[in-house]
Amino acid sequence: MEEVLIPTIAIVTLFIGLPWLVFHYITRWKTAARLTGSDEKLLDELYDAARRLDDRLCSIERIMTAENPDWRQQCLPDATSRQRLLSDTE
Repeated sequence: MEEVLIPTIAIVTLFIGLPWLVFHYITRWKTAARLTGSDEKLLDELYDAARRLDDRLCSIERIMTAENPDWRQQCLPDATSRQRLLSDTE
C-alpha cells in the first residue's frame, strides 16, 4: 500500500500543487503592482496641491517684483549672480 501511496502523493503534488502555487503568486503579483482607486485619488489631490502652491509662489514673486524689482539681489545674491552668468553666456 505504501508503495503506491508515496508516488501518488508525489505526482499529485507535482502536477496539481506546484502549478497552483505558481499561479497563486502570479495573480498576487499582478494585483499588487496596480494602483488602487484610493492611491489614484491621493495622487490627484497631491498634484492639485502642488499646482496650487506653485501658483501661489509665482503670485508672491510677481507681487514682490512689482514692489521691489531688486528683491532677488537682496535676498538671493548667489542665485542672482548665477542668473547673470547664465544670461551673459546665452
